[in-house]
Amino acid sequence: MSLPKQLYKLQQLDIELQKNQQLVGEITQQLSKNSVLIAAESKLSSQKQQLTEWKKKQKTTEWELDDLQDRVNQLNSKLYNGTVKNPKELVNLKHESENLKSKIGPKEDDLLELLSQIEDMAAMVEIGSKEIDKLKQEWEQTQEILTQRKIEAETALTNLKGKRQELLHQITPEALSLYEHIKLAKGQAIAKIEQGKCQGCYITVPTSQWQRAKAGDLVQCNSCTRILYVE
Repeated sequence: MSLPKQLYKLQQLDIELQKNQQLVGEITQQLSKNSVLIAAESKLSSQKQQLTEWKKKQKTTEWELDDLQDRVNQLNSKLYNGTVKNPKELVNLKHESENLKSKIGPKEDDLLELLSQIEDMAAMVEIGSKEIDKLKQEWEQTQEILTQRKIEAETALTNLKGKRQELLHQITPEALSLYEHIKLAKGQAIAKIEQGKCQGCYITVPTSQWQRAKAGDLVQCNSCTRILYVE
């Protein structure tokens, strides 16, 4: 195998290595979190918190209504049980009773509205809980698939690294150093010659260079400095 062909093969291995390393990284990131599930759990948590606050408010409102009704009952008892004789005091008791009664209606309306909100939110929490259960089941299945893909990609990485190491032993240190230097600068160090043109910069390659590259010599493109390779 000629030196340019060895370097071209090395480049192909490096490209595959990079793809698999990127794939492993992407799968690892996907396995680390499920944004859809996290968002659904966050939404459900907020809904549950709101529901808890509304239920507390319901109890408070019910207590306030009970207190108002008790006070009205107490006043009515004083008004009609005959224990209070003073007309002025009776008028004051009546006014106070009417004032308290006027607060009961709006408070009952508030309670009804609150109960309606609680009912709606409870239904939403139930739906959200079922949705999360479904998402968790789907996530478990997805994790199994992703884990298997990761294992396959990591196995491929190990095999590619082994092949690369074997190939490195066949390449001279000088050629390898040149390859790494160009790769660092250009991204890809080897360029094929097709239809007389360097496929790295698409500039026509002089016939003498083309012939030397075909013969297996280490030739660099005059334009982009990549190592030229002819199949």
